[in-house]
Amino acid sequence: MLELISDLSPHARVVTAVLPFVLAIVLRVVLGRNRMTRTLLSASTIWFLVNVLLAPYSARMQQELQNMEHLIR
Repeated sequence: MLELISDLSPHARVVTAVLPFVLAIVLRVVLGRNRMTRTLLSASTIWFLVNVLLAPYSARMQQELQNMEHLIR
């Protein structure tokens, strides 16, 4: 499973972080404010934040940051 995630392109990673949040908002607009949509919106917000906060710790991102340091020097 981790290999599948690590093989995703940066654009696909963004989609996997944003799509659940957007779907939760659409469901909230369509279905109204209820317990299910509040829960989905809360869970998708947490999912988005975890993805954004953990992105700098991925191996690919660390390599890109190191490459940028070498370009600056």
